[in-house]
Amino acid sequence: MRFSLQILPVEYLTAFAEKVDEKSLREALERTPEVEITADTFGFYSSVASVFSSKIEGENIELDSYLRHRFFQGKYKPDYTRKVDDLFAAYQFAHDNRLTLKNLLRVHVLITRNILSKTSQGKIRSKPEIIVNAEGRIEYVAADASIVQNETEKLFTDVKTLLAEDISLTEAFYFAAMIHLVFLKIHPFEDGNGRTARLLEKWFLAEKIGDKAWNIASEKHYYQNLKDYYRNVLIGFDYENLDYKRSLPLLWMLLESVNPTLKP
Repeated sequence: MRFSLQILPVEYLTAFAEKVDEKSLREALERTPEVEITADTFGFYSSVASVFSSKIEGENIELDSYLRHRFFQGKYKPDYTRKVDDLFAAYQFAHDNRLTLKNLLRVHVLITRNILSKTSQGKIRSKPEIIVNAEGRIEYVAADASIVQNETEKLFTDVKTLLAEDISLTEAFYFAAMIHLVFLKIHPFEDGNGRTARLLEKWFLAEKIGDKAWNIASEKHYYQNLKDYYRNVLIGFDYENLDYKRSLPLLWMLLESVNPTLKP
């Protein structure tokens, strides 16, 4: 096996790569406008990402309203924009800093400034975590509190390994989406895991393919296909019994967010 990783599943890379037309993927990315390093240009794409990632978590905010707030001094009640502003700041931080576990914890502080108490911001949880669906039923039991620190560290050891590797475009997309999924399954924080996982996916991609990654509307695509997104991240009832063979549909979603024709 080419990659020696601790926690990220590698065994499904071949099945993924066999169905990816890398030439078409590269061409689709080349048609994506480069993100200029200016506050306004990057701010627009980060606004889109922040709004739709927040909407996935149930925030009641519309993109046009947020764009007016950010770019045209639109006046809204602070509660309407506050959490999205926090996520926007996290995307900006990620854009300006390298991807490390230490910086990921700093991102979580930004994301949860108006979600968690200060004592829980940027801290790996020490309590059990369950995910309950809209009907009030337990949908998923996350990594046990006794292993969550170690599992998170293993994930970021893998991230560090991959960042040092010369990997293909197809491999970059595979691992970005898989990092997103594994992070969600560990669920290392008391709250803010979904927003952080989606930012982490894009942050890894940006490290591997450059700034055009920030322009990929993955968060918007996940929101517009929310039922599929929720279904695709459910690959088992509890952390100890996850079936990563079921992960490919989520990986296809990331490709679709670049161009719908890329789905196998």
